[in-house]
Amino acid sequence: MSTRNGAGAAAGNDLDGRVAIVTGAGAQGEGIGNGRAAAALLGGAGAKVVLVDLSQDRLAATEDLLRDNGSDFISIVADVSSEAGCRRIVESAIRQWGRVDVLVNNVGVVGPAESVVDIDPVAWDKLFRVNVTSVMLMSKFCIPPMRAAHGGSIVNVSSLAGALTHPRPAYATTKGAILSLTRSMASRHGPEGIRVNAIAPGTVYTPMVQAEGLSEEARAARAAILPLRTEGTGWDVGEAVLYLAGPRSRWVTGITLTVDGGFSADLRMSNAATVTPG
Repeated sequence: MSTRNGAGAAAGNDLDGRVAIVTGAGAQGEGIGNGRAAAALLGGAGAKVVLVDLSQDRLAATEDLLRDNGSDFISIVADVSSEAGCRRIVESAIRQWGRVDVLVNNVGVVGPAESVVDIDPVAWDKLFRVNVTSVMLMSKFCIPPMRAAHGGSIVNVSSLAGALTHPRPAYATTKGAILSLTRSMASRHGPEGIRVNAIAPGTVYTPMVQAEGLSEEARAARAAILPLRTEGTGWDVGEAVLYLAGPRSRWVTGITLTVDGGFSADLRMSNAATVTPG
């Protein structure tokens, strides 16, 4: 498996000597998910990368990408919805390399599809634990070493579902919470030199989407409604992570960077009634 168009080379050694933690760095099979792409690109830019996932099997192809890059990395199997798991991840990074400079909070699951009338509150709580509490817990343990180093970058992977209408209320609410948390953290920790930004991917094609059985016709239809008329991939999200993680975005914090092929810029009132001045 190779990186897209030599991905990682464009950023040179912007992150040389930095240590980056990427949660959800694995993927189902050998496809390119957001976390896998981000890890490979960060490694290609010189970072030492901590790969985190709930399953070692999911990390195998990511490890191959970083070996191909010649990147320095360690892999940790841990549950980021657990405080003990998050503490162990950061302690492992500090023990291995003595610092943490970049945190990519990429873990996320879709969760239950039911309306608020029918949803199981236990399933609701579990989804929040995975999608939102993990962001808080990983940041809780990464910010102190970043503070000690007088700077750092946290990138939270959300979704357009957090800003626009989505048919799964639980998922949409968790992704919206990440955007709000990002802004609050950026304000709170900016004076410490710690930048916090979010990415809101649109309908990119990743192994998670592939596992849902999306047909080729459905993929083509999704691409056709976008201004760019092309399907996004995990590499597109990974490139956004690379930009926000490194020094090229040194004066950028508290933003949500949409990576959606222009979808959110092309919302139209096609069937709305025309309103004229009275």
